[in-house]
Amino acid sequence: MKLKKPLIRKQIIGENLVYSGIWAVVYLIPIMNSTLMSEAYIDFNKVFLAWGKITPYFILFMLNNQVFIRFQLNRGRIAWYLLTCLLMICVTFGCIEVYEQWRIAVLGESVGELIQPRHASLTDLRWYWNIVLAAFMFCANLGIKKFYEAMQRDEDNERLARENVEAEMYYLKYQINPHFLMNTLNNIHALIDIDAKMAKRGLIELSEMMRHVVYESSADTIPISADMKFIENYIELMRVRYSQQIDIRFNYPKNLPSHYAIPPLVLIVFVENAFKHGVGRRCDSFIHIDVTLNHQTLQATICNSVHPTAGGKKGIGLENVRRRLEHIFDTRYSLDIEQTEEKYCVNLKIPVAYES
Repeated sequence: MKLKKPLIRKQIIGENLVYSGIWAVVYLIPIMNSTLMSEAYIDFNKVFLAWGKITPYFILFMLNNQVFIRFQLNRGRIAWYLLTCLLMICVTFGCIEVYEQWRIAVLGESVGELIQPRHASLTDLRWYWNIVLAAFMFCANLGIKKFYEAMQRDEDNERLARENVEAEMYYLKYQINPHFLMNTLNNIHALIDIDAKMAKRGLIELSEMMRHVVYESSADTIPISADMKFIENYIELMRVRYSQQIDIRFNYPKNLPSHYAIPPLVLIVFVENAFKHGVGRRCDSFIHIDVTLNHQTLQATICNSVHPTAGGKKGIGLENVRRRLEHIFDTRYSLDIEQTEEKYCVNLKIPVAYES
């Protein structure tokens, strides 16, 4: 609710500024008309006479804008709204017509004394034209109000959609963190019985990685160099975890610009899956990771060996990262997966953000 109040206030201010500008011009017409008629001076008696002709329109406008639309039309009482508007317009200008006819018949005033065309006043209109003009004014008032309400709805819908996307992205990103932590702790748990010294080393690597997950990954983007260091720490932890021979290669540019950034915890999901599904217990395994940067596009290729008994069923990480990529980049990324009987490869291309 705190976010909605300024938006509603902005819509109301914009709408009222339009109304104020229109009525200011209308009430200035008699004065400007005096100048256009090349009169020697402004006769304010005539100006006040013209303002008297304008005021019934203004009163009807205020009733329509503040009462009829708010308490009838906006509550779905369309028939009552139309009937009330028509009745108020007819009664108002009908009474004015009767009053002016009474002044002519009883007081002996002429039409020219009631309204003086081309002398600092508006043109005198017959009562039925006043009704038509007032009906047009009501329609214009309704159109302006609905226009601003539509703008408000669009802005609210856009804000709500943006908040939903951001909430889902945070959910997806932080859903990866416990998934990653669970896998890594299982690795260290296995190390404790094998080699306590290696387990301590693994804890040090894990502490560096969790510092990255907890603090750096809360940002929308992180430097590419920081993400590469994070993957390196993970790979070193996996080297300690697996005692058998595994061909692990991780190649990436060593002179990455510090102002190039990517979303956090995107590449690590594919690296995790490579270790989870690509390492066999009794056969040779390989994991090859190649990262290149070309014209502000990062390309990552993660390939691993395929073993029918490796890793168990697939986790939630890969699906989550795919949804995150769609939210962040829309169609500006590509994710291709190639699988054969011996190799599983992920090819990812994402645009690189520039942070000064």
